[in-house]
Amino acid sequence: MEPIRQIRSRTVVLANDDIDTDQIIPARFLTTTTKEGLGKNLFADWRYEKDGRERPEFALNRPENRGAAVLIGGNNFGCGSSREHAPWALLDFGIRAVVSTEIADIFRSNSLKNGLVPVIVDAASHRWLVENPGAHVFIDLASATLEMNDKRVPFPIDRFSRYCLMNGIDQLGFLLDQDAAIRRYEQAHA
Repeated sequence: MEPIRQIRSRTVVLANDDIDTDQIIPARFLTTTTKEGLGKNLFADWRYEKDGRERPEFALNRPENRGAAVLIGGNNFGCGSSREHAPWALLDFGIRAVVSTEIADIFRSNSLKNGLVPVIVDAASHRWLVENPGAHVFIDLASATLEMNDKRVPFPIDRFSRYCLMNGIDQLGFLLDQDAAIRRYEQAHA
């Protein structure tokens, strides 16, 4: 996992409420245990025609949205079943952060563990982002803020998750980094 300290990007907007994990990555693509290649199937049922052609009207297919790393989702983003494949698919596609007024707990947890930054903002800030697709935003993990339209909006993130994201480690990596301290403790309490 690469360390994430800041994200500067244009936004792409999918303002639908209740976008669930099966819409993010349909179950038929869950046959892999690796992260690579899932981006091509991100929102597959929305992005492609039955014959595989891209739907030009879908937000992720529009030329002006190519390369955007921040997805603005509707309320209750990532609801549904728990699957790490959902954040994996977003990351493989190039999305580095998802912004919403509400992000489902399991999806949020899976995102934090895999290097996707979940950003929860207030309704007024979210409305501005939805109404201004392609807006340039700046996400700063050190201050836990999203800058947009000359405004800084704080977002919640626990210290441990922020530490892991900023240092490019997951929970296992954090524990492995503590190996010497764990051994000292075990020896002192043997």
